[in-house]
Amino acid sequence: MTSILTNSSAITALQSLRSVQSSLASTQKEISTGLKVSSATDNASTWSIAQTMKSDQGVLSTISDSLSVSSSVLNVATAAVTNAISVINNIKSAVAQAAQPGADTAKIGTSLSGLSDQLKSIVTSANFNGLNLLDGSRADFKSIASYSDGSGTAASSLNTINLTATALIGGGGATPAVAAGGGILEAAQVGAGGVTNFTNLSSADVASSTAITDTLSNADKVIADLTKYASQIGATQSSVNGQAAFIKTLNEGLTAGVSSLVDADMNEASTRLQALQTQQQLGVQSLSIANQNSQIILRLFQ
Repeated sequence: MTSILTNSSAITALQSLRSVQSSLASTQKEISTGLKVSSATDNASTWSIAQTMKSDQGVLSTISDSLSVSSSVLNVATAAVTNAISVINNIKSAVAQAAQPGADTAKIGTSLSGLSDQLKSIVTSANFNGLNLLDGSRADFKSIASYSDGSGTAASSLNTINLTATALIGGGGATPAVAAGGGILEAAQVGAGGVTNFTNLSSADVASSTAITDTLSNADKVIADLTKYASQIGATQSSVNGQAAFIKTLNEGLTAGVSSLVDADMNEASTRLQALQTQQQLGVQSLSIANQNSQIILRLFQ
């Protein structure tokens, strides 16, 4: 039946054209934004998951930066302790010279005093980003290592890699041990021998055979203590570097995960765009043909 009030063919063609135009608009949006899910209206569940992952990415990026700083702090401390050991070895050599017959203990004392100043300089300059792990200003060092997302249903948490700081000199006396007896370099003592302050050496430390023996013994103790602390710092730095590598891998994994959820496949989108443009053109032609039905009815009355 042909009606001048209702053109069924035109309605069908118009509905089809609207559907094609809607799909075309969606595809054009994908191509222009590069995203198949750019808002919650596109896919609420996927969008929500992607937003949570992006939020975690931001925290992980901050942790990665923090781990880099921590590694630098530990690297500076390691270098300083290594240099301090080298200076102590020089002190041992100078003290051994004092044991020789006819040695000039006054000049040796002057040399020892200079080495003491060098030790103090090494410790006080072992500073990175305001952090010094050798001068007694800190009791410990905590590096942020990981983040646990509670997803709003449980408490989120930051986990750390910890190092107990050991003072080489008293500094600010941050720990009870430092406040009571000074650092490794300030109060070295082996058994019942005399105490040696390697940050304030003088000719008195080589004035007698007993003093020379005590100074050498205490120097060996200091080297043992410094070597132990350097090992602790090195182990902590190894953990920090390993965690930093893992965080980068995890962050890259999250990036790939978010991409798979929300990024548009541009090859597919471009192919779909061409198909929809063809369908749009055909739809317009179909609607044009359907609208010509009224002209055919007019001819019936001619």
